[in-house]
Amino acid sequence: MTLSLDVEVPPLAGFTVGVTAARRADELSALLERKGATVLHGPAIRIVPLPDDTDLRQATSDLIGQQVDFAVVTTAIGFRGWVEAAEGWGMGEDLLAVLGKARVFARGPKAKGAVRAAGLVESWSPASESNSEVLDHLLAIGVSGRRVVVQQHGEPLPDFVSALRAAGAEVVEVSVYRWTSPVDLAPLERLIDAVLAGGVDALTFTSAPAAASVLATARRMDRYDALLEALRGPVLCVCVGSITAGPLVAVGIPVVQPERSRIGALARTVAVELPARARQVRVGGCRLEIRGQAVVVDGVLRGVSPAPMAVLRALTEDPGRVLSRPDLIGVLRRHSGRDGSVDAHAVETAIGRLRSALGDPSLVQTVVKRGYRLAIPV
Repeated sequence: MTLSLDVEVPPLAGFTVGVTAARRADELSALLERKGATVLHGPAIRIVPLPDDTDLRQATSDLIGQQVDFAVVTTAIGFRGWVEAAEGWGMGEDLLAVLGKARVFARGPKAKGAVRAAGLVESWSPASESNSEVLDHLLAIGVSGRRVVVQQHGEPLPDFVSALRAAGAEVVEVSVYRWTSPVDLAPLERLIDAVLAGGVDALTFTSAPAAASVLATARRMDRYDALLEALRGPVLCVCVGSITAGPLVAVGIPVVQPERSRIGALARTVAVELPARARQVRVGGCRLEIRGQAVVVDGVLRGVSPAPMAVLRALTEDPGRVLSRPDLIGVLRRHSGRDGSVDAHAVETAIGRLRSALGDPSLVQTVVKRGYRLAIPV
């Protein structure tokens, strides 16, 4: 794969990004691919269809006829889905009648729009789109002895709910879009295997249940420790928000997240963070940028197959240092996971393919009776 000099290299070209989302996975994948990424999709969760969600139906039925003092709407899609499901069950008007008598607090502009589209009027909405600011506002008003309905979007809000209950509120949690394990775990298992094989540069998460499911699946595969090592090291973890990041942070995995919890912002963050992590070195008068499975040589993107890429990464760890054939045999053995089937011929083959991929054989020099090094003045 080679791009001409007058074509700008997309920010994610040469990188492979894993997508664990179930809902809106196609949208996120398309955004990443538009930026040049190769996308591997392994859904970590499955969304329970709303019409089939007996728990949501029962919670809605129980709510009707009760007095509700405060209603917290956390997401637009969750609130719309709840109202539409209630309408399908013949309870739509009754639900809106109950919520219409309550003071409604919308977490952000999208939630506010969904509230108004349902014919309701919000009492207050924070500019920060923060659940914590909604909580502070409720506590300042006073919730002791009040019934508070909290609409959740698949992810529980334990700190939010426990703070309200500690202040004396009766809290009714309504979980919209409950998530469970995928029916077919094979795509997720393949994605985890690709991460462990070094074939994934970044892993994206859009929900806390998905993050927890990835860890649980790795444990079931007996790959948990290896996955933690990968996610704490070379693989970039990008989460849409702090709640999503929770299960990863809890086990010491570093994460990055966009300033706004949006799918588009998540893709842009990946497009900024991954290139920033790419190793850059000047070799033989050329500037090399080492990406996942490609190298940008003076603005030209060149694909590199896995074994030659493993050799190149080893050569660039200490640019200019000579690596012997036994050194590179060790590199290729670690890359392939095989102990006895890598020999000097495999090294020579990888070096030849690397020189061809870079487009200039002189960039990798042979040092007679010693080994190989990059063409960097010593």
